[in-house]
Amino acid sequence: MSTGHLVKLRRELHSYPEIAGHEKATAEKLKEYISQYKPDRIITGLGGHGIAFIYKGEEHGKKILFRADLDALPIKEISERPYRSVYTDRAHLCGHDGHITILAGLAEILHRNRPLKGEIILLFQPSEETGEGATMVLSDNKFREEVEPDYVFALHNLPGYPENTIIIKDSVFNSASVGLTVSLHGKSSHAAEPLKGDSPVKALYQIITALDTIQSNKKIFSDFVLGTVIHINVGEKRFGTSPEYGEISMTLRAYRDDDIEILKKEIIQAIINICKKEEIKCEYEWEEEFISLRNAPYPVEIIKEAAYNLDLQINEMTVPLRWSEDFSHFTKAFPGAMFGLGAGINHPALHNPDYDFPDKILATGINMFLNIYRLINEK
Repeated sequence: MSTGHLVKLRRELHSYPEIAGHEKATAEKLKEYISQYKPDRIITGLGGHGIAFIYKGEEHGKKILFRADLDALPIKEISERPYRSVYTDRAHLCGHDGHITILAGLAEILHRNRPLKGEIILLFQPSEETGEGATMVLSDNKFREEVEPDYVFALHNLPGYPENTIIIKDSVFNSASVGLTVSLHGKSSHAAEPLKGDSPVKALYQIITALDTIQSNKKIFSDFVLGTVIHINVGEKRFGTSPEYGEISMTLRAYRDDDIEILKKEIIQAIINICKKEEIKCEYEWEEEFISLRNAPYPVEIIKEAAYNLDLQINEMTVPLRWSEDFSHFTKAFPGAMFGLGAGINHPALHNPDYDFPDKILATGINMFLNIYRLINEK
């Protein structure tokens, strides 16, 4: 199919990104755009700004859901492209604009060639980047009563792989992860007499050291784990005063859900012990929690067969991707799988300020989803 009009749509979406929880205009644009392709049903307000378009076949068959993510990132785009983000504080730097466009292109094909059996559900999900959107959609009564698929599929573009390569893996495809923020409350003093206060600086240093020690302890973990300090804040720029408050944020991740639970338990116990020793109070908060994404065997075989039918190169990963995806909640609830779509060997990495979804892979994404449906319902 010709993709010129889809490239135009993708670039319009790129110019006007919306971050997690604020995808209202994006959802409204999609409702207007896809309505021209006459879906049998439109369900709005799924888990917030989520929206689903349903195409029904004449005969009984499986209900197959294809998901795209709506949200952009709170990162400034560095680009001279004419369709760059109109905002200075947010941009589509993970390719969700491309994922959206792939489903929009699939809707166009389904309008011309209605499905023979079952149903195809095109779900545009909000708030993927914060790990909240999937659970909000799944817990929405409208989803449980009106959607409830038999199989679920999604793709994610992957820089570092040749364009249009299909990347797949059995079992765990994406890692589990969670954000942790620790607040430390001590007591200030004159900078000339720091011993008369309780500065959180030493505790912060010990927490960083403890994180490194824990993640290096291979005896307590069954597979890969990683802790990354992403933010530290302590005191103010007041040269006569030692600090009374400190804060540290980190991301914990693991291939296995049980390992990340061990990592969480170990770092919290270490933090409690450190704060007790340094005689400062601490509070902590978990944020943006993702479980590992597990692909089911039959959907993986369907993905590989679809790629083979399209004469596409298949790359079977031996280890999971280190980053996380909240599509994991869908594959936990229903049989399904996520696969990667190569974006180019030297393409800028996801979340980089100069990243842009490569339009040359749009058609492959559309054809993969179409073939997945046909292999399940029309084989």
